Amino acid sequence: MTVIVRDVRPSVPEDAEAFARVRRAALPFMLATGPQVAHDWANAHPDARARPLLAEADGQVIGTAEVSLAHESPEPGIGGVNIFVDPAHRRRGAGALLLRAAEEHLTRAGADTLYSWVLDGPANLAFAGRHGYRGSRSAYFLCLDLTTAELPPLQEPPAGVELRTAAEFAADPRPLFELDALTTADEPGDVAAELDDYAHWLATTWEHPLLDHALTTVAVVDGRPVAFSAARTDGAGRYGSGMTGTAPDFRGRGLAKLVKNASLHLARSAGCTEAVTGNDAENAPMLAVNRWFGYEIRAKETRHVRRIG
Repeated sequence: MTVIVRDVRPSVPEDAEAFARVRRAALPFMLATGPQVAHDWANAHPDARARPLLAEADGQVIGTAEVSLAHESPEPGIGGVNIFVDPAHRRRGAGALLLRAAEEHLTRAGADTLYSWVLDGPANLAFAGRHGYRGSRSAYFLCLDLTTAELPPLQEPPAGVELRTAAEFAADPRPLFELDALTTADEPGDVAAELDDYAHWLATTWEHPLLDHALTTVAVVDGRPVAFSAARTDGAGRYGSGMTGTAPDFRGRGLAKLVKNASLHLARSAGCTEAVTGNDAENAPMLAVNRWFGYEIRAKETRHVRRIG
């Protein structure tokens, strides 16, 4: 069967559903839904030059590619391409075709450094190596069965600390944006990011279909949000930690554990049955927090880089 690569049709729900289906099959440790994918496409920043792609064989979508420039990075010329192929349709050339189309697009857009996340495994790593990508930093996927997990008991916040949900900031979420920007600035990673576009944050984060305002938990001191655990849910019983962060001047006080524990308890009460999260392999403090909750590592992925020119 002949494999072809084409652009997604943002206004066609079937394309978004197929895109999400392939990603769930290839990477079951992350939440993905059709409405979420469509929302991401509709709200991609113009500077990202995003171009999501599909690989088809006889009309059936068997592979996808997420392609964009790292527009939030202070360093120009950085692009990202993540390839996902349905495990039932590998070794048919879909990954190579998607990668070629993605690299051509990013090169034309001005990228000279390309990053790609690759699941650890002989076939995946060999594919990356054949195409000139070299391993960089790694991250783990962790899972927690909320139906059997013995979550730590809920604790009273320290004196002066109040726990709220993101839903309580609906009238003015800007303080949460400011905290998100502060914690993102020093998040471990190969590519630095600076959040400075509030309107874009509202569209892509606050109004994201997966963000669960009722489960996202925030620690507040003197009216100021100082720690948070962002919660994502897919409507099918799965809960994902979008990010857990603490303002630099409030670290070392156990607030990350406090907000994440509260969020997990809320998730279980809301009927969520499985929790998933990601953890940079070098972020030992957050890895220790996740292990404290009972999360188990299920997979590892390594970010690969290719320099062009």
